[in-house]
Amino acid sequence: MPDQPSDRSSPAPSMRPDPVGEERARGLRGQRGSAWMRWLWLSGAVVALDQWSKQQVVDWFSGHAAPLFLTGWFNLVLAYNRGAAFSLLGDGDALPRVLFSALAIAASIGLIWLLRSQSGQPVAQLGSALILAGAVGNLVDRVRLGAVVDFIQWHLGDAYWPAFNVADSAITVGACVLVLQSLRPSGASR
Repeated sequence: MPDQPSDRSSPAPSMRPDPVGEERARGLRGQRGSAWMRWLWLSGAVVALDQWSKQQVVDWFSGHAAPLFLTGWFNLVLAYNRGAAFSLLGDGDALPRVLFSALAIAASIGLIWLLRSQSGQPVAQLGSALILAGAVGNLVDRVRLGAVVDFIQWHLGDAYWPAFNVADSAITVGACVLVLQSLRPSGASR
């Protein structure tokens, strides 16, 4: 019997569902949706390093005099910063502690949102993850100790840079990464 034309019309080839393509698209959406969480692992590792290094310094200085002169330009010290960067507003009042803690919490929420929204921009996500780590590392100190533990001190002769820590370094490096990323031409490869 010869092939008879069917009364039923079939959808055009481009209209047919492609189960393999749909599955692949769902997988890519899932990867993009959870890829930002990998950056949270980096943030967590930096927070852990920050807290560990601070504890090591606090433990060491509990039995030794400060500062520890390592080179002609680098010392380890033990300083408790109750204020912001460079001990700004560090007069011991509770208001700066609460204010800076609230700012760190708000910034952390904003940075997590940025990590999620910067999908496909690993350089921007790196910068955001480092800043997030620094904010959380110093927040942990403020909540736990009422002050941030600083211990890294650079100097040139008698000119001393204020003491800082791993969290502060993460914030600085993360901010530099974001600034450099913003200066790149928009068509540059990622």
